[in-house]
Amino acid sequence: MSEQSVLGAHMERELVSQPEMWRRAIAQQHSEDLLPTKGAKVAVVGCGTSWFMAEAYAAAREAAGHGITDSFAASEARIATRDYDVLVAITRSGTTSEVLQLLTELDGSLRTVAVIGDTTSPIVQQVDAVVELPYADEQSVVQTRFATTALAYLLSSVGEDLEPAIAQAQQLVNSATPQELLDAEQFTFLGRGLSVGLAHEAALKMREAVQGWTEAYPAMDYRHGPISIAAPNRVTWMLGAQPEGLDADVTRTGAIYVNEDRHPLADLAYIHRVTLDRARARNLDPDSPRNLTRSVILEG
Repeated sequence: MSEQSVLGAHMERELVSQPEMWRRAIAQQHSEDLLPTKGAKVAVVGCGTSWFMAEAYAAAREAAGHGITDSFAASEARIATRDYDVLVAITRSGTTSEVLQLLTELDGSLRTVAVIGDTTSPIVQQVDAVVELPYADEQSVVQTRFATTALAYLLSSVGEDLEPAIAQAQQLVNSATPQELLDAEQFTFLGRGLSVGLAHEAALKMREAVQGWTEAYPAMDYRHGPISIAAPNRVTWMLGAQPEGLDADVTRTGAIYVNEDRHPLADLAYIHRVTLDRARARNLDPDSPRNLTRSVILEG
């Protein structure tokens, strides 16, 4: 086996399993009653990737008419000054310091639900309910399937039909990455509604695994300045339905514009594949990226 085929071996196995994991999570969600009820005022927190999944869920829950839903990075969560009914914490490891500290500070003052991958983690003892997704847990430091599986569970709870996403992702996760995307100098990801969080997550994946210049914005804000970096051999990637005229504006810059007719969650799974292929082309290992660990556990 060549060195390149070993790089990101865990990430590859995990990212291609996403459609299967989503189906399993949706079935699990339909058999459980753990998440906030319709009309509850909800805060959703996480760190890094989990924060961006929180952002997507919050947008989807409000758009579905299920009630006020705010997302926060756990370290910046403004919970005490607001009258939330439920806190939902997303954490793959269940050991992230900022999430555990927030739960300690809340001290049972509102209902808490954790969405976790590691069911032996300490967070289990600090919350009122646990959404257990151990089958989606990962070995790669760079997250793929836990994040999207957690989001599939959450989206299905507010009525999002993910069958199109599953069907599309089954093809995309094994697709070859075009040479122009392998060679591109820079990526900017854009989203609207729930896909804003997915755009932020796509950019984080590319930074972590490829160590590349990558940005993310709400799509309508892109032309308020960030479009200035668009140029030949750079990519602007819109997840979900584009704002009118965006394609023409990006094309005029000479940049590569990507916006396909597919579900944003499937698009994110494809970006995972592109990210892995770009990392391998640069002899980088996303299973053990520079300066990163599986969980951030702070001392003191």
